[in-house]
Amino acid sequence: QVQLVESGGGLVQDGGSLRVSCAASGRTFGSYAMGWFRQAPGKEREHVADISRGGAYTTYADSVKGRFTISRDNAKNTVYLQMNSLKPEDTAVYYCAASAYQSQKADAYNFWGQGTQVTVSS
Repeated sequence: QVQLVESGGGLVQDGGSLRVSCAASGRTFGSYAMGWFRQAPGKEREHVADISRGGAYTTYADSVKGRFTISRDNAKNTVYLQMNSLKPEDTAVYYCAASAYQSQKADAYNFWGQGTQVTVSS
């Protein structure tokens, strides 16, 4: 089992940068692949990025490739999403999630955080 808490969201200007974090509790953080998802008002939750258990392998949604970077520090039980060149369409609640295996599918993830709001002003 793992409990996840996101932080670092907030208001940023168009073109700005923000890093959101997800802190995990438990002794087995390194056993989970991690993902970031986001959900805008009236929209379905969508995959943003994911990372393998050791951090060597990552995937990104086409909409964020080249702008966002997912990383993890297993010694700190934390996964990060560095967001650069932010656009108003990136505005959403961002969720981290843990899975037994790396996936782009939400239903592969067993544990979810509460989400953190990211708002990009135009």
